Amino acid sequence: MNSAIGDTGIGTVAPIIVTALFGRADAAWFDGLRREYFPPERNQLAAHLTMFHHLPPSLESELKRRLTDETRQVRAPWARAGGLMSLGRGVAFRIESPELVAIRARLADAFGGMLTPQDAGGWRPHVTIQNKVTPAAAKVLLASLQRDFVPREVEIAGLGAWWYRGGPWEPLSRHMFA
Repeated sequence: MNSAIGDTGIGTVAPIIVTALFGRADAAWFDGLRREYFPPERNQLAAHLTMFHHLPPSLESELKRRLTDETRQVRAPWARAGGLMSLGRGVAFRIESPELVAIRARLADAFGGMLTPQDAGGWRPHVTIQNKVTPAAAKVLLASLQRDFVPREVEIAGLGAWWYRGGPWEPLSRHMFA
């Protein structure tokens, strides 16, 4: 397997996913919610905040350089879990972070012609804690969580890039804020 170009070894090329990385305490909090509410057979990943779902592997070097530029000697952006949102068949926490939105916008501008329609469209920063359940089950969880919800700050510790090969993501690079 040649990870330099994302070759999966079966003739397909693995796309790159970019996420914001949470600090330990917030990652543990989101992961605990995923363990509690996500269907166990579908919960293959740690909690994550996806910034890009599918970048071409040809961007690997430039992406790493840009992620380093966005994080090196840069204070972590302020962020908070500002509310809950329905995903129809799941529930997510809406993440508010103007600085993270600005970072994503700069990256999207840099890679504009190479973005999939999903990544070129509007970005709704969120952390999914339940997915692939019936709409009724999602509605019940959303109502339950909204009863006691209080916005809370969350730590964005860095940015990560991952190879997507059909199952759990394979780490490509991590870029931590100062």
